[in-house]
Amino acid sequence: MDCLFCKIVSGEIPSYTIYEDDIVKVFLDINPDANGHALIITKKHFLNIMDIDSETLAHINIIIKKMYNLMKEKLGAEGLTINQNNDCGQEIKHFHIHLLPRYKYDGYHSVCKREEIIPVEKTYCKFKDWKVFFYVFYMSFLHICCKTFLYLVLLKSTKRI
Repeated sequence: MDCLFCKIVSGEIPSYTIYEDDIVKVFLDINPDANGHALIITKKHFLNIMDIDSETLAHINIIIKKMYNLMKEKLGAEGLTINQNNDCGQEIKHFHIHLLPRYKYDGYHSVCKREEIIPVEKTYCKFKDWKVFFYVFYMSFLHICCKTFLYLVLLKSTKRI
């Protein structure tokens, strides 16, 4: 199947995953309409609301509540817009729900002004433990230092310095 979301579920396409269990995966939208804009997708391919079973829908509602609490805690969200399209308006034909955190500064409109959207990577770090962010930063720093050191050693061994 050539489904973008199925490829994300399988790991073929990377995502900024903030929650995952046996039934769903929640990740940040790479073209967000709000800071923290996330998608809940089912791991099993369902086309739309008419195709999905009631048990999976019930589970998704539990996850929506968990994600709202997480968005309030990590992002300071003051509201949540939940959006789910079927057929017309559904760009990816795989059941999914958009979670759009709301903030006072966005006037509680359904879409933030583009200049108010922060990079997805920065939002993702807010969901993750700061130690992970520090580790990635530290490892990047070490990588740069090692490359510089090796470059200097190479230059010295070729007597260019």
